[in-house]
Amino acid sequence: MKIKSVFSEEFEKYGKVLTGYDVTDLLKKLDETTPKPEGATCYEPGDAGLEALPVAKELSSNAYGGMPIQIGYCNGHNTKLNCLEYHRGSEINIPSNDIILLLAKADEVKRGKLNTKKVQAFRVPKGTAVLVYETTLHYAPCNNLVNGKVSAEGFRVVIVLPKDTNTAKPEITVKNLEDKMLWAKNKWLLAHPSSNEAKSGAYVGLTGKNIDLAE
Repeated sequence: MKIKSVFSEEFEKYGKVLTGYDVTDLLKKLDETTPKPEGATCYEPGDAGLEALPVAKELSSNAYGGMPIQIGYCNGHNTKLNCLEYHRGSEINIPSNDIILLLAKADEVKRGKLNTKKVQAFRVPKGTAVLVYETTLHYAPCNNLVNGKVSAEGFRVVIVLPKDTNTAKPEITVKNLEDKMLWAKNKWLLAHPSSNEAKSGAYVGLTGKNIDLAE
């Protein structure tokens, strides 16, 4: 799999790099106060320490046009695709070290299925604020690759989303195929059959190989 840059033309249909924000204190707080598990990932939708920083108000006012947001994190170690998700509203990722994002387009899902051959890989340099469009499928970040090998560094990534995303799933009556994909509040998920999410009951919507950057 070729790994492209978020600064490349190929990334433009998936998202864009945000400029003008000073994320120094945000990443300092992320590194100093949030855990990074070995051999796993952890996710927190909202973190009070991150949300208390001045840049949080700037992201709400500017990047989200005054909408309420949450600022949390996804930290740890990961090399696999496992699932793809999407939200109503774009997501901002700001890593404190280089990461790789595995992405696909929502319009490539046909009859509730997407072949993982459609997935593209993009490297995000540390300190880069990347907005991933609402129409882009994504999931947990992956460890960076250095000279073709997985970095042992792992990652810490600030995750910005519309308020209450990824919290408790609402109780709904399933009306259509998309409703079967709803996995949490404002979170629709397509799982690979080999993933833990699929084994826990998530909608199986990915076909083909479960991408593993370690391979």
